Amino acid sequence: MIDYPIPVLGFAAYSGTGKTTLLEALLPKLTQSGLRVGMLKHAHHNFDVDKPGKDSYRLRKAGASQMLIASRNRFALMTETPEQEAEFSYLLSRFDAQHLDLILVEGCKNIAFPKIELHRQAVGKPWLYPNDGNIIAIASDCDTIESALPQLNINDLDAISGFVTEFANQSTKALNTPSCDTLSPAYLSVEQGLEAILETISSPSQSEECQLHELDLRVLKAPIVSPINVPAHNNSAMDGYAIRGDDLGRDQYKVVGEVLAGHVFDRALNAGEAVKIMTGAPTPKNADTVIMREQSTQNGDIVTFSQQNLRAGQNVRLAGEDLKVQQRVFDTGKRLRSPEIGMIASLGLTQCSVFPRLRVGVFSTGDEVQAPGQPLKDGAIYDSNRYVLISRLQRMGCLVDDLGILEDSHPCMVSALSEAATQCDIIITSGGVSVGDADFVKSALESLGEINFWRINMRPGRPLAFGHIQGKPFFGLPGNPVAVMVSFLTFVEPAIRKMQGESDWQPLKTVAFATEDLRSRQGRTEFSRGYFEFLPDGRVSVRTTGAQGSGMLRSMSEANCLIEIAPHIDCVKVGECVTIIPLQGRI
Repeated sequence: MIDYPIPVLGFAAYSGTGKTTLLEALLPKLTQSGLRVGMLKHAHHNFDVDKPGKDSYRLRKAGASQMLIASRNRFALMTETPEQEAEFSYLLSRFDAQHLDLILVEGCKNIAFPKIELHRQAVGKPWLYPNDGNIIAIASDCDTIESALPQLNINDLDAISGFVTEFANQSTKALNTPSCDTLSPAYLSVEQGLEAILETISSPSQSEECQLHELDLRVLKAPIVSPINVPAHNNSAMDGYAIRGDDLGRDQYKVVGEVLAGHVFDRALNAGEAVKIMTGAPTPKNADTVIMREQSTQNGDIVTFSQQNLRAGQNVRLAGEDLKVQQRVFDTGKRLRSPEIGMIASLGLTQCSVFPRLRVGVFSTGDEVQAPGQPLKDGAIYDSNRYVLISRLQRMGCLVDDLGILEDSHPCMVSALSEAATQCDIIITSGGVSVGDADFVKSALESLGEINFWRINMRPGRPLAFGHIQGKPFFGLPGNPVAVMVSFLTFVEPAIRKMQGESDWQPLKTVAFATEDLRSRQGRTEFSRGYFEFLPDGRVSVRTTGAQGSGMLRSMSEANCLIEIAPHIDCVKVGECVTIIPLQGRI
């Protein structure tokens, strides 16, 4: 549900029911009762509140992405949103809540907040209330409705006005009544869970020197500063002929030498002279212009050039053009991959200071879990979670200790987890942390350290255990394979990146429009496995990979993104925007 300082009430109905007409007649009654009402109307079609020819219209069409027009009586802000539709919470934040008692919303029926359903039999549309737990009353022209919800006559404006006024008064009292946090530490949002984890995770302080061939996926401890100019000297960007820029326009030039990459021309260039030059070779002294070979004709030691589009300074890369001496190249916290390692090598450096690699211990748990390679026993399942985690950890540059499958035995678990804490920086298990699981994991963890067993408002991946064993972070992930992967991406990866020293890492998120209806349950974050693609018009579309069961690894292997549906949304319709998290490089 939305979190807002004053009551918000929607009027939900299908097109043709007469929402606007009803609200137009209802608003005077509400204001007469003393309520200060704000109104948010959501339109599915394109609209323009400005009139062509007016100054504000002309300035907006000229390119103003935000246009605020003000007079003595009112002001209005018009904001262009061509990239994506503004989110509901953002639209609410535009209201000045201090000067309002209530906000009414027309539309937005797929968002989780209190609503009155409007229904007319003549429209011929189905009821909304059976599928929307946020509907608090029904206003219709039906005689009887099989629902325990309050029922109003859609044509009785006084009754509707009375209901809305009472809703506003009661909601205001509830908002102003002090109460304990209704979201206990054992039942957290995704954001709360991640924040709680990162608050207890420390960035590293130690460092080590690594050679170039050892730098892949390491994180810089000390910044890289260029000891040289890059390029180190003026050089040719083309195969061609080097000449003096102040000597352009001659009919012909005498070729007085040739210079290859890695060699130099040993004297200054005079007027009327040219030097044949290869890409990357240093330009001779006085030569600041290169004419490419395709514009040149050489006959003996005489070369002539096509005179089209010639200019002084062309096709020459200047010393220090990329980097200057003592210029900072990479900052502390930068993760090094192929381009960064190549850049470091181009500076002549053979090693640099990086944070130590993390050692991560990985267990699976449960007597039903069996290692691959043997005939499957009755009631058993092959262990996939451990291999999923090991693969992902290795791709993050971690050292991984495969600690096998933990037996469902308190002494065995205590011994194995305690030993793991002495040799690893992080411990990860899968399974044994949900309601109904055997108590071995819980009891073993509680006897070893400070562990919290949480329910996270997300799907898949609700159960999560996190804490410390002998001062080492411990993550107890769910048992279902997809839930393991989503939980790892959501909680474990950010923690590991912080422990590796990576600065201010955030997962890439963007928006796409849905090509199918997407449903969720209000109050939780839904992560569906999706496939996004770029359309010829530049837009991004997304669809699910099919059935979304948390044990179906195939849904993950066919995905190139996660579709993230926020807790306040219960349905994304075809064509509406939704957040996606691309997975390239992360799984």
